[in-house]
Amino acid sequence: MNPQSRSTSYSSTLAPRAVRRPSVSSRLSFAVSNAERGENSNGQGMAVQHQIEEEIAKIKRYEVGFHNHRYAPPNPHDHGRIASTDQTRKTDWVQDAAREQLRRKSRRKRTAGLYDTGRFDWKQRILESYEAAQGWIVVTIIGAAIGLNAALLNIITEWLSDIKLGYCKTGFYLNENFCCWGEDNGCADWHRWTGFEPVNYVIYIIFAVGVDGMPLCSEIMLTGGQICFSFTAATLVKSYAPYAAGSGISEIKCIIAGFVMKGFLGFWTLLIKSIALPLAIGSGLSVGKEGPSVHYAVCTGNVISRMFTKYRRNASKTREILSACAAAGVAVAFGSPIGGVLFSLEEMSSYFPLKTMWRSYFCALVATAVLAAMNPFRTGQLVMFQVKYDRTWHFFEVVFYIIIGIFGGLYGAFVMKWNLRVQAFRKKYLSNYAILEATLLAAATAIVCYPNAFLRIEMTESMEILFLECEGAEDYHGLCEPDHRLRNVVSLLVATVVRVFFVIISYGCKVPAGIFVPSMAIGASFGRTVGIIVQALHEANPGSVFFSTCQPDVPCITPGTYAFLGAAAALSGIMHITVSVVVIMFELTGALTYILPTMIVVGVTKAVSELFGKGGIADRMIWFSGFPYLDNKEDHNFGVPVSHAMIADVVSIPSTGLTLKAVERLLSKDSYQGFPIVDDENNKILLGYIGRTELCYAAERARKERTLSPLAKCTFAPRTNIEPIPTIYAPATPSSSSAPYGEQHEPDYSTSTQTTIDFSPYIDLTPLSVHPRLPLETVMELFRKIGPRVVLIEHRGRLMGLVTVKDCLKYQFKAEAAEHGEREREMLGIEEEGQERVWEVMRGVAGWVSDRVSGWSGGRVRLRDSWEGSRRQEAGGILEGTEMELDEGGGGLEQDGEDDDGGGGTRRRGSTRR
Repeated sequence: MNPQSRSTSYSSTLAPRAVRRPSVSSRLSFAVSNAERGENSNGQGMAVQHQIEEEIAKIKRYEVGFHNHRYAPPNPHDHGRIASTDQTRKTDWVQDAAREQLRRKSRRKRTAGLYDTGRFDWKQRILESYEAAQGWIVVTIIGAAIGLNAALLNIITEWLSDIKLGYCKTGFYLNENFCCWGEDNGCADWHRWTGFEPVNYVIYIIFAVGVDGMPLCSEIMLTGGQICFSFTAATLVKSYAPYAAGSGISEIKCIIAGFVMKGFLGFWTLLIKSIALPLAIGSGLSVGKEGPSVHYAVCTGNVISRMFTKYRRNASKTREILSACAAAGVAVAFGSPIGGVLFSLEEMSSYFPLKTMWRSYFCALVATAVLAAMNPFRTGQLVMFQVKYDRTWHFFEVVFYIIIGIFGGLYGAFVMKWNLRVQAFRKKYLSNYAILEATLLAAATAIVCYPNAFLRIEMTESMEILFLECEGAEDYHGLCEPDHRLRNVVSLLVATVVRVFFVIISYGCKVPAGIFVPSMAIGASFGRTVGIIVQALHEANPGSVFFSTCQPDVPCITPGTYAFLGAAAALSGIMHITVSVVVIMFELTGALTYILPTMIVVGVTKAVSELFGKGGIADRMIWFSGFPYLDNKEDHNFGVPVSHAMIADVVSIPSTGLTLKAVERLLSKDSYQGFPIVDDENNKILLGYIGRTELCYAAERARKERTLSPLAKCTFAPRTNIEPIPTIYAPATPSSSSAPYGEQHEPDYSTSTQTTIDFSPYIDLTPLSVHPRLPLETVMELFRKIGPRVVLIEHRGRLMGLVTVKDCLKYQFKAEAAEHGEREREMLGIEEEGQERVWEVMRGVAGWVSDRVSGWSGGRVRLRDSWEGSRRQEAGGILEGTEMELDEGGGGLEQDGEDDDGGGGTRRRGSTRR
């Protein structure tokens, strides 16, 4: 146990009263009983119900706007001023559930009143039916929009990927597949840019990077006409929607769990993500569109659902829609509706009831149906690498399946470890060079990848080639020819190593970037290599006992299936998902016979991955970005009570004696999101809890409705007899009216000083509270399962402290640091030294190149001034979506303070305090 808890209580003249705290039930039960008592008092039931519903709506509307503004005390000559503040907060699911129950009960009572008065006609029946079916209507509209967007993005991405290699003479807008429809190995209508390969190499780089898009070479190349893929994508993201960068899966996991990131799912993010994603893929960067497809799908759901009042005012309803959209995003990305639902269940959602599963299933169904109707590839396939296998497998191949599974686990652990180091380097040194970094990465990728036949083409096309059987399919680069096996094995191994390197350094750059398809492409190239080797072994030793189950004169080994299983292993290794991967791969092939090999490979991958830590790349990015997210994949055994993690120095509010000036002074500080209500500063009897939003709303409404002196008394004493509430605060006598708007004169405080403002209607009389000796692990489960914003700690009715999610995480990090602290500090020091050396080398190379270009141009082009000038710019953070910096213009993220409910907070790696 901690020593005696200390509490800070704001008070003026206190009158201690022995008020016994009401018995603790549930917040929901109290809200409903409050409404029931009010509606039966003085015959004002319907009026009270209507008022409750209106007040709930006002609070919700105010809550959305409040978190963009800091409360400022009023000036006698001014109506108050608003200043900007942080744009993030934590949803209190308990409070949200109580408000939703009140809304439903109010609607039922209003309907019953219409029945009693005989006014429930056919119009009311239509409205009731629409209210009941609104959820399915919204899901249908969202699913159709997601499917349409996915089809358009597939068409644009394929054209941008092919235009780097050549063009169609019959129609410039056609990609190679449409231009050579029905042909296996190209056609005369598809024309390479030139007949000289080195020139094609240069054109490939120009299209991927965009010469006139190079910020450092704009002084050299002033001729337009070239497509600047990577530069355009990075510029759009930086200028209009910083949140469009990256995959977005880790942030969406936190949003579904209740962490609000204002602007992350907005319209501009949706628009820029949809435009920049094909550009990023077309540039040849080792990034995929399947991860960002989840982000733009969830953005679509958020934008459309907010057009409906039912979802705009209810966070739990919105969470239901977002979970369904995440499933639809994966469904259109892989052509796998059931796999999308399982992915949302396994990876995205911390709360997934049966109702949400049905909504997710229906949304994925609609999205996939629209995508199939659009038929973007004109093959009937939902994705390019969809294949069919008509052969079976043999038990001796399990040995090689295990090898592929081991590779998947090692690949995931290796990429996650080094990618996080690259992310740390990017955050520390490259935050001011987002556009330049993306452009140079595209240039390096194009230069290195073009000579390799399997790296030159787009990754989905590469997987399509590697998945295919040799018989009856096109033979790309002699992949099925026995004479070219050694060359292909070497080429595939080089492709695997090079792709791993570029995935490590590219994932996380400031363009829309996913890691699903790059990982699958890596696994496919390695798996195809294993398949070719096994096929060669069989042909060299057909009579061996090991291959005795193979039938003569029938192809025994199908290398394409090894590529298919390698893709599943790499995807499972990087994301740490199992069931959804098996179902996705099954829906891609439709082959029941390969479910068992896929399960074997994924199971081995999972076992190997667990040896290097729990959680996939999305979970690691949550940790790196500093989001206050309690991962349900981790099992903790701290062996300590919650008192070890709680905040003992709590800012509380006494029930009586506080003045309006003191309340405004308290609200002017951004540190806290709520305040416990105590009887007085001596006995610390816990009476309830009031949120900052409700307190600020009530105070501002009181000022607007009458002229109030800063010395007006405020009471937070709970009502003993629940009665209908005619106004937000109980009117006091004598009352005074505010001056007409626009008149500038001193307000009369002579009577308002005796006014008492009653904030009791906004007090939560039954906040979630626990005993100080309750195990910390149990409290963490409460946060995961119930979702409160804060848990109060009380002992025999007295407030001892409080605890938030961030306090639990702070203790977790302290415990981990105590266990591995010295070693981690040594490793961190070594990493920082290495990063500093790499940065010095990069600066030296950049300076050398700048000097050479300046000398060649006779001093007319001085690149050093360009990039050093960019370096001297202030780190405004427009592209620091993962650094938790405040960015008022772009909806930046700031963590600290948003969960400090009257006590304080913690800091995670990457978070900052203003």
